[in-house]
Amino acid sequence: TAQMSVPSNDPGYLEGARDSMNSALEALRIQGTSEEVAEAEMNLGLILQNLASYNRAPITDSISAYQRSLRTFNAQKHPAEFAILQNNLATAFMSIPFSDERSKMREALAVQAFEEGLKVVTIVDNPSEYAMLQNNLGNALQYVSSSHRVENGFRAIEAYDEALRVRTLEDTPAEYANTISNKANCIANLPDDPENPEAGNPENLKEAIRLYREARSVFNKLGDIHKVEAVSGALEELETEMFGSSQPLSNVHKINQ
Repeated sequence: TAQMSVPSNDPGYLEGARDSMNSALEALRIQGTSEEVAEAEMNLGLILQNLASYNRAPITDSISAYQRSLRTFNAQKHPAEFAILQNNLATAFMSIPFSDERSKMREALAVQAFEEGLKVVTIVDNPSEYAMLQNNLGNALQYVSSSHRVENGFRAIEAYDEALRVRTLEDTPAEYANTISNKANCIANLPDDPENPEAGNPENLKEAIRLYREARSVFNKLGDIHKVEAVSGALEELETEMFGSSQPLSNVHKINQ
């Protein structure tokens, strides 16, 4: 776990973490409890998912580890762990390049996983997990390739608004800024009136700009330069959109947290 947590761009720490976790699992499978094995599998899945971003492990290995963990961390006995695993599983599905005929199936599996997680957590008992799943469900809905793009977009806005019932500027500023950034990107691509999409979306564009500016201000105060730059790029593109471009925004600012 310590190796996995080292703040470095060197994947060697993650490879060390993978080897350590596999060694631990050899013993835990013989002498440990099922919960200890499941927790190790969950952490192994996260390590492998991070290694996949460096092309040092296939993402399918991460998915397999999460699925093994779910054999023990089920919805009935371990709802919080189940919800986190469903979130991790969904983000793993979403990270696979959607370049083949199975991409729509993987997108559907990701949305389903987020929705399964939300069945077992509540805003009262599990507020952090609830908000995380709602935020990430919104991302999945707005990026899924579907003929129901507008309908999915409005469903995504509902999910972001649910997340914002927990994520507030006062209590969780970083998470709040993440979610309003995602909401801005989504609302900028939706018509003001879904019954009359030809009328355009000047009001939604104004609201998206307001949300992006607020998010940039929060990220700037937090010293998160990477996200300041990402939001600034999206904001510049959106302001250009308002001055005559008819093309939808490229979805460049998704934050799964």
